[in-house]
Amino acid sequence: MEAKLSKKSKREYGDNLAGFIMSSPALILLIAFLIIPIIYTVYYSFFTYQVVRPDNIKFNALNNYAKLFKDANFYVALKNTIYFTVIVVPVQCILALVLALMVSSKKKGVAVFRTLYYSPQITSMVIIAVLWTILYNSNANTGLINAFLKSIGLQPIDFLNNPKTAMNSIIFMSAWQGAGYQMMIFIAGLNAIPTEQYEAASVDGADWFAKLIYVTLPGLINTIKYVLMITLIQAMKLFTQPYIMTKGGPRNATKTLVFYIYEQGFQKGNFGYACSIATVFFIIVVTLSIVVKRISKTN
Repeated sequence: MEAKLSKKSKREYGDNLAGFIMSSPALILLIAFLIIPIIYTVYYSFFTYQVVRPDNIKFNALNNYAKLFKDANFYVALKNTIYFTVIVVPVQCILALVLALMVSSKKKGVAVFRTLYYSPQITSMVIIAVLWTILYNSNANTGLINAFLKSIGLQPIDFLNNPKTAMNSIIFMSAWQGAGYQMMIFIAGLNAIPTEQYEAASVDGADWFAKLIYVTLPGLINTIKYVLMITLIQAMKLFTQPYIMTKGGPRNATKTLVFYIYEQGFQKGNFGYACSIATVFFIIVVTLSIVVKRISKTN
């Protein structure tokens, strides 16, 4: 009996060791590119550290955080980040779901539209941002959107240089660009719903809307939770679009937290202060993710 247990223990140990060895490359990368940078970010947030004077590092305790919570630009960046997230998350998820419902069938030719809707997702965000900057150009001779407005007798709109329209213009572009990825996730969720449920609903006389409400959406509940979570996190990390299209302007209208971290750390050289902003931002994202997860579990 003891010999059998010993052999079983050795087998389990061997399996565990093999699993650890196979997962160790990913674990090493996780530690090197995620865990260690987070630790260093928190560490340097307690120091006055300027990139132009790397030898003059001074411990300042909580001074960076005291400065942060009195910094008006921090609250502007936080407000812009929240505004972008609150608008783009539902818009992008609803758009993705509608597209998924349109192209989830196996009819001939649908795959072409599925590829077209997904293509912005596989294109570099820098390229997308440059293209939309051209589309939004206030000059009706070069900006295609304003050229269209002019052709129908409307006045050109200065989309990116007006504080009232700049962020909304970025939101529209971001929702269009990112919906393709969520669409593919929704398609996978739709394909996982048993066809018998739709057949039973048809027997009961349900129309397409009733099937959507009582079959499709309940069957997608876990997919919807996942899509909301990843879209929320991606929205909070907004940087490339305002960096390429507006440089955080006009008048800080599109300055987000990630952009503000970049500005303080790499443009102004206040590396310690940038680390304190990044630490607070990390806490906000983690807390928000936990809250959303708890709410989704409760529901």
